[in-house]
Amino acid sequence: MEKVIFFAFRGDPLCFIHVLLNSLDLDARGMEGKIILEGEAVKLVPEMTQSGHFLNNLYTKVKKKGLIIGACKACSNKLKVVQPIEDEQIALIGEMSGHPAMSKYIEKGYRILTF
Repeated sequence: MEKVIFFAFRGDPLCFIHVLLNSLDLDARGMEGKIILEGEAVKLVPEMTQSGHFLNNLYTKVKKKGLIIGACKACSNKLKVVQPIEDEQIALIGEMSGHPAMSKYIEKGYRILTF
């Protein structure tokens, strides 16, 4: 089975929509398409949780399917979004000086795609 992890760094919602769509598409096709929020993408969480936000529906689907692995602990702290991320029960991860390590997922056979 194909295993992909999207490391989303950009905080641009028009870029992030493609992360959400591709994650759902891979899941629908029986593949893994997991997401890790990094960099300024962590700031999207409080925005996407708002019912009027155009990404809310896709975000909700991705979250319900358990496709979000977590968010960068260091970036979430730096950008002051720890509380909204914790409120969403998204894990804060950072085994590499506060940041998620890609090597951990490469060792597990994941292909890494960055956005």
